[in-house]
Amino acid sequence: MDLSQSKAVITGGVSGLGLAVARRLVAAGGKVTLFDVNADKAEAALAELGDNAQFLAVDVTDEQAVRAALAKAAEFSDGINAAINCAGVLGAGRALGREAPMPLGRFATTVQINLVGSFNMAKEAAAVMQNNEPNADGERGVIINTASVAAYEGQVGQAAYSASKAGLVGMTLPLAREFTRFGIRVMTIAPGIFHTPMVDEMPPAVQESLGASIPFPQRLGKSAEFADLAAHIIENAYLNGSTIRLDGAVRLQAK
Repeated sequence: MDLSQSKAVITGGVSGLGLAVARRLVAAGGKVTLFDVNADKAEAALAELGDNAQFLAVDVTDEQAVRAALAKAAEFSDGINAAINCAGVLGAGRALGREAPMPLGRFATTVQINLVGSFNMAKEAAAVMQNNEPNADGERGVIINTASVAAYEGQVGQAAYSASKAGLVGMTLPLAREFTRFGIRVMTIAPGIFHTPMVDEMPPAVQESLGASIPFPQRLGKSAEFADLAAHIIENAYLNGSTIRLDGAVRLQAK
């Protein structure tokens, strides 16, 4: 798919990795609709992106809200042919904390946002994409989910986060197989330790320590590098049903 023809919906789109993807697509001539619950950051994002972007306040776990928002996105862009799921939460905490076991609600909320929310977006976006006119490859759209290397090497305190991200990895191939008949691809990116708003708020010494843990290049990942991979997935029709680690060869330690 030509990036200039991309009509994308990006969850978690007003900051971090999602905003980086939006920048990349808009720079190539595409249109984007940003889904996010952080409306306070939307004005700055839209000021940067210009007329080829719009913002909609959407909770990705709300089935009806997502469906209605996708209809508005399709109206804005004259269709939808790409959906990139970047919305997520950390949900950090030990299963057996010092005071008491982790409240079940914290685990459930993490899985609900990271995994269920991404599935909700994927199936609702696919429902819209299936009506697109196919290109020369028979392609009608592409869905990209954001997992994490924690899906493979979860650390102490990441049980909820790792479970939610491993679920994304696990559903990639089944969804890709199911959506084959519609010409819709499904891919997942598993980033390592990246510069994100949360990481950028950490003390410089902590950021340097995290960067030093990466084998090569020995630094934190850049959001633009994530966006470049997402853009390549959109362009390369032969990428389907797989998860790509984007991590500088890091393998997380237990703590």
